[in-house]
Amino acid sequence: MDAWTKRWDERYEKEEFAFGIEPNVFLKEQLEKLKPGAILFGAEGEGRNAVFAAKLGWNTFAFDISEEGKKKASLLARKNQVSIDYQVGELQNLQFHPNQFDAIALIYAHFPTEVKSLYHRTLNPYLKKGGILIFEAFSKKHIDYVTKNEKVGGPKEIGMLFSIEELKSDFADYEVIQMVEQEIELNEGLYHNGKGSVIRFVGRKSV
Repeated sequence: MDAWTKRWDERYEKEEFAFGIEPNVFLKEQLEKLKPGAILFGAEGEGRNAVFAAKLGWNTFAFDISEEGKKKASLLARKNQVSIDYQVGELQNLQFHPNQFDAIALIYAHFPTEVKSLYHRTLNPYLKKGGILIFEAFSKKHIDYVTKNEKVGGPKEIGMLFSIEELKSDFADYEVIQMVEQEIELNEGLYHNGKGSVIRFVGRKSV
């Protein structure tokens, strides 16, 4: 097991849910506007967002590198009487297919610097033409916030944080419905608490 996987297994093996059991606020707002179909959640951890989508009637898929995350997600799904198809492993080794999804959600899906753009490009073919991408993650400005307040969470390596320019490059074939960098107040479980700088992006795949 590499150090990255070990870190997340250790975080998720605890009884309490690291980021709570309520869905991300931005994701909730966006999903409630859409007609349910098939959706994929990247770096989904303990399943709070995937379970919410399943409760809305979405055919819900997820992936993460943490077996402990999957265990917690499965527990949360059972408690809510829904099911999610959750795969564990590196994205390039997982069994997803071109045009499989009507939506993809990346909520604080902070991949290692050297693969984050590659992962975005890998995900792209899985989304149907006209499909919706929902994205919220920490911006590069967040490095100043996490330095002052570790409780707000987020990577301390600036390469793992995002800029609008990077996202426009990674998702060049998308119509931008919303793309904004802003300060928000986070209140998600044990690790996202306080002011942070995020990018919120909704895009429609155009080709």
